[in-house]
Amino acid sequence: MARLDKTPFQAEITDLTHDGRGVARRPSAVPGEPGKAVFVAGALPGETVMAVQTRRHRSYDEAQVVEVLQAAPERVAPRCAHFGTCAGCSLQHYQGDRQILAKQRVLLENLERIGKVKPGRVLEPLVDAAWGYRRKGRFSVRRVEKKGKTLVGFRELDPRFVADIQHCHTVIPAIGEKVGELANLVDGMEARSDIPQIEFIAGDDTIALTFRHMSPLSEADRARLVAFGQRHGFAIFLQPGGVDSVHPIWPEAPSLSFALPRWDLRFAFKPLDFIQVNAGLNQRMIERALELLDAGPDDRVLDLFCGLGNFTLPLARSVREVVGVEGEAGLVQRARDNAAANGVDNAEFHTADLGKDLSDQPWMREGFDMLLLDPPRSGADFVLTQLPLKQFRRIVYVSCHPASLARDAGYLVNEKGWKLQAAGVMDMFPHTAHVESIAVFEPA
Repeated sequence: MARLDKTPFQAEITDLTHDGRGVARRPSAVPGEPGKAVFVAGALPGETVMAVQTRRHRSYDEAQVVEVLQAAPERVAPRCAHFGTCAGCSLQHYQGDRQILAKQRVLLENLERIGKVKPGRVLEPLVDAAWGYRRKGRFSVRRVEKKGKTLVGFRELDPRFVADIQHCHTVIPAIGEKVGELANLVDGMEARSDIPQIEFIAGDDTIALTFRHMSPLSEADRARLVAFGQRHGFAIFLQPGGVDSVHPIWPEAPSLSFALPRWDLRFAFKPLDFIQVNAGLNQRMIERALELLDAGPDDRVLDLFCGLGNFTLPLARSVREVVGVEGEAGLVQRARDNAAANGVDNAEFHTADLGKDLSDQPWMREGFDMLLLDPPRSGADFVLTQLPLKQFRRIVYVSCHPASLARDAGYLVNEKGWKLQAAGVMDMFPHTAHVESIAVFEPA
């Protein structure tokens, strides 16, 4: 492998990649030929920067800003001292209202380039709190003998390393302000080299920390964790093996839940369950999804990839019946339990792998008026090919990955004759390049 050229070079930034890096070209050694593309972390369109190469590839290089010679008007001072090292967020240097416009451009470019479709209208971006919003995540943990310390944080831009951080401004303050204390806690444990990660999740009243450990913990280590939880008001869970091994050590039976006041709902969940990371944006997203779906009291709605029932139960408040389908049996059971606890009797839930043949599923043979789906990053292409789409009057598609949404939109529009009535972005992860979006389809 050729060695990296560590000589700083000047770059004119012409665009922004989908992951938030500046795009430039290094001069070609052959006159008249375009130079090699280089993606520069920390650079913005319209800027002139000095950068240093960090990786080489056949068709492009990667680089990092070392000095901004001419700044774009949209550049702002990053709030976090670890910006440029920690990979937790890559857009802190970009003015907030420009971040969401950049994400909107990513969505529209994907729809046009991959799906060969354009929305009839572009929805106004949904935004909420830009800082202290993240209520779920995973910290990596690594004991670094050369530094004589244990690191707790997100991965660095070079994913081989864990960022040495003391606090995180995007995580809810109750956790984000205590990252350094978490590192000191683990560093004082006998098992400090056997704890690879700490997961955090916050309900409205309880915050849970789950410590993954690769060897049994001593009584002294367990006592340290309990004392930390008691001091800071955290519920402490241990995970010695797979997901089913997670169990609390303090308090004895902690309760985790969050409310959706507009629909008079409360959701109970477990510490490793999927919940939307941004509580404020989640409520806005549900409102928009239900508004776009526009289902009435006589309608029967199918909600695919329903999880805990984040959309299912709010929908149940205004429709005749809603059926939620999810691949993880544990989530389906908790969705059923949440429906019962909230007095919802017009929602039913089924467990099914939505990436496999569904022809023998009884709910597939039932009639529906509307479809809502919120698939993982891989999208919903396989399940869409199996559904009798003609039965639906409207489809609302919530997406965490614009490329898979674009592919699926292309299928619906170009192969099945639907029209993409509207699409827009939602800032679920401010200061990151992550693009959350929503689209509504109607028969042509």
